[in-house]
Amino acid sequence: MSGIRDEVMESSSSPAPSGESPWLNVVLVHPEIPPNTGAVGRTCVALGAKLWLVRPLGFRTDAKTLRRAGLDYWQHLDWEILSGLDELESRLDLDRAWKLTTKGSRAPTEVSFSRGDVLLFGSESRGLPDRILARGEDRRLRIPTSGKVRSLNLSCSVAIAGYEAARQLGIRFEG
Repeated sequence: MSGIRDEVMESSSSPAPSGESPWLNVVLVHPEIPPNTGAVGRTCVALGAKLWLVRPLGFRTDAKTLRRAGLDYWQHLDWEILSGLDELESRLDLDRAWKLTTKGSRAPTEVSFSRGDVLLFGSESRGLPDRILARGEDRRLRIPTSGKVRSLNLSCSVAIAGYEAARQLGIRFEG
């Protein structure tokens, strides 16, 4: 596939094309399912957001795995892999983090997003670690559902919260 390097992509970073700070940071803490991460990556490319992946990951980031997950646009993605929660806390301002969780009480439509905000999402099976949830209960968000499901798919949740942030901030997309 075009654009996917054959070497292992463990270098863990891709510089922002413009050299500017991203308008939105999407963080997946311990993601487990490659196709979900692939769909989130596609959404981040569409939004112009930066994707941060926090180890441990439930998959490898080599070219074969990326191809299998359908990530043929990965070369357009601004992304980094962080070694764990300590590095996450040292690299991003988690006081600006909105934590998407089933333990949240407000919807993304009920808060005010700012440029440079962080959207934090946990693993598909366990959600966000207590260590992260304990920081700022008022920054917990929940995407409302009919009640017949506990939560939405990870990639759907990223899209809902990301596009709500874009709507609020007046971010316009060409095409």
